[in-house]
Amino acid sequence: MVKPGIKARPVDTTVPSSNVCHVLPGIMGLFSRQLCLRRWSSCKTSQMTLGTQTWKEYYLCRSELEFRMECGRPEKDFICKAIAGHTGEIDELAYISTKECRFDGQEKSMVCTVSSDSTVRAWDVQEGTEIWSSPLQPAALVNVVTFPRLQLAITVDERGLIKVWGAENGWEQASFRLPTFSSALQACEHPEGPFLLVACAEGFLYALTVPQLQLRSRTRVFPSSPTSLLCSPDCQWVFASTQNSDLGPKVFHTRSLLCLVEGEPPVSTTLPIWLTSRACWAPDETARLMVTHRNDNGMQLVITTYELRTKQSREGVDVVVQQMASFLLPSSMIPPHLMKGHGSQVILLVSGSELALFTIHGVQLAAFQDHQRPITSMWVDQSRVITASFDLSLRVYVWNKETKPPVLKSCYHLLGGSHRWASGFTHVEGDSMSIVGVEARNIGTSILRSYCFKVQRGSDDCIN
Repeated sequence: MVKPGIKARPVDTTVPSSNVCHVLPGIMGLFSRQLCLRRWSSCKTSQMTLGTQTWKEYYLCRSELEFRMECGRPEKDFICKAIAGHTGEIDELAYISTKECRFDGQEKSMVCTVSSDSTVRAWDVQEGTEIWSSPLQPAALVNVVTFPRLQLAITVDERGLIKVWGAENGWEQASFRLPTFSSALQACEHPEGPFLLVACAEGFLYALTVPQLQLRSRTRVFPSSPTSLLCSPDCQWVFASTQNSDLGPKVFHTRSLLCLVEGEPPVSTTLPIWLTSRACWAPDETARLMVTHRNDNGMQLVITTYELRTKQSREGVDVVVQQMASFLLPSSMIPPHLMKGHGSQVILLVSGSELALFTIHGVQLAAFQDHQRPITSMWVDQSRVITASFDLSLRVYVWNKETKPPVLKSCYHLLGGSHRWASGFTHVEGDSMSIVGVEARNIGTSILRSYCFKVQRGSDDCIN
């Protein structure tokens, strides 16, 4: 209360300028962080502790990167490089660098390749140079998988010899010999430790520790039949199948493969379907499996979606399978040779030169005929889809996440070399800032063709 005759002093509600300087950056940083987390669910705080990068800088740089990836203007948005070195055909490639988005000056895209020239090689994608090459191996190398967190690459040759290589220097660290050639190789980052799943031509499934390649279990799956393997996103399940067989595909609980009790089979179940052709996991679900197979009379193709879980019983652990959805593919559709999942509801199918999208309930969302010749490979992540084709081009698609389910937008072609020298793209992979395709040459060799997208760091006006 103010006494009579005494004038009240006005209250100063302004914040001292020195305090504003300290408060505003914190507020802007928190706001930018919330924008990042809202727009990109993959954002992690650990990414922002590297270097001196702020959330604001991250937001601006990643927004610019998405803009350039959607536009795809040669030289302005990306730089293309042809990378040669192998003297034979490249049979497989895999990124050895982590696929997280980083803009702190430390980002580097690295891939490993294996070839019929009996070598494994590592490449710097941005520089377009070879980092290292292995000595000549006893036989042609046919497959490679990587453990980016451990900086390891694992190869297998056509005779079944598996080897572990250090990604930084190419040093051989361990080896394991299968009795016959391998039909599948899967790298698994399990909570109990990394391990390798290998299927051999005799129908056995091997679980090996990484990096030592010590045998944890050996399980007979399909007698004398090449087996395909597919690990779930959390590596808790593995789907095993043999194509066009009357034997139903199997699903194993991976922990039982790592901790196998002597005399007891691993925890698994056989799905009630046959003549299986393709399968994929829903990346946003821990145990949602989509399988392409023939219907009961064997005349039409069906895609069935299953949810998996374990249940404790008197006998031990059982696998519970619940059918979520099932639908017939159009009879006019060529049987798909490639199949991928997106989110929790979308299935991507490649048939010949066509890319088609369905929900798990059979609603067709889109169909694209952007290639002139058959599609050979498809890469899918949360932001993009990339297809490779024998027409010597890669096609880039971008997800519109504002709709439910998300809509795929066809954007542009990335062109390869001359048809005079090349026969088309056979593989494609990508990370947060680059795309790499394997370009087959007419003389029986292959090269890599990389497309690296630009980011103007240190500018508030990134997109121009």
